[in-house]
Amino acid sequence: MELRIGTSGWHYPGGRGTWDGIFYPATGDRQPGFDELRFYAERFNTVEVNSTFYGQPRATVSLAWVRRTPPGFEFSVKLFQKFTHPATSHDTTPVSAADVDAFKAGIEPLAAAGRMGALLAQFPSRFHDTPEARDYLRWLLRTFGDYPLAVELRHRSWSDAAAATIAQLAERRAAWVQIDEPKFASSVHQELAPNSELMYVRLHGRNAAQWWTHEQSEDRYNYLYSGSELQPIVDKLRAARAQVRKLYLYMNNHFAAQAVANATMVRQMMDEPVTARMPSELVSAYPMLEGIVATLPPARLL
Repeated sequence: MELRIGTSGWHYPGGRGTWDGIFYPATGDRQPGFDELRFYAERFNTVEVNSTFYGQPRATVSLAWVRRTPPGFEFSVKLFQKFTHPATSHDTTPVSAADVDAFKAGIEPLAAAGRMGALLAQFPSRFHDTPEARDYLRWLLRTFGDYPLAVELRHRSWSDAAAATIAQLAERRAAWVQIDEPKFASSVHQELAPNSELMYVRLHGRNAAQWWTHEQSEDRYNYLYSGSELQPIVDKLRAARAQVRKLYLYMNNHFAAQAVANATMVRQMMDEPVTARMPSELVSAYPMLEGIVATLPPARLL
C-alpha cells in the first residue's frame, strides 16, 4: 500500500495562527528566494491544495507547483466551491460545462506530470441526503470520473444510509472521506475503515467550543492532537493497510502549524522515515517532536 501523509494547505502567512516563525522563517529572517512550497515538499510527500476551493485553478500556477517540488510529490486538489458550496460561492450562476472545463484545464499540468493525488469534493454539513442531492452527486462523480475521487459528506443523513452511500460512491470507485472532527447531533458517523481501494482521511481537530462560534475562521482549527489521541487512529490506519491500494491522510488543524507537528507524529507512529530536519522553532513550540526529528538552527542564524 502506498501511504502519503501531509497537511491541508501549506501557505498560512497571516493571523494568530500563522506558520511564519514556527515552520517557516519569519519574514525578516528569510533568505532571498525562500520558497515555502519547496521547503514543505522537502519534508512531506503530499499536500492538500485549498486555494482551488476559493477560485478556479490556473494551469500556469499548477505547472509552477510541479516545477517547485521533487518527482513523486503529489497534490490532492479541493474542488472549486461553486461545485459543492453554491450558497456561499461568489459565483452564483448555475454550474456549466465551461466551469467544468476551466477546472479540468487548471489542474491538467498536475495530471499530465503524474502528480495528481485525489480530487476532493468537500460538501458542507447542510448538504443532506435527498433524492436531488443523490442526483447531483451522481452527476459530479461522472463528470470528474477521470480522476481519483474522494467525497466528504458531513451530515449524518448520509451515514444513516451508509450502505446506499458507499454503493453510490463505489459505482465510480470514489472514496468516502473519513473525518475526525467534533461530533454534534447532525454530524456524520464513521468508523475510520476502508470503503474503497482509495482511503482518504482528514483530521480537522476537536475544538468543539469554537467549531461553530469563533472570532476568526482559523480559530476552529486551533487544536493539537496528543499522542494518545492519535494512537487509536494510527491503529486503524495500520489495520487498513492490507485492504487499500493507496491511503492519504491530511491534518487540517492548521492553526500555528499544529498540523505540521501532528503529521510528523503520525509519520513516526506509522514507521515512515522522518529524515529531513525540522525548524528548531517548531520543536520549541511542540516539544513532543523532540527525539522524533533532527532540527535546523534557528532561522535568524542561517
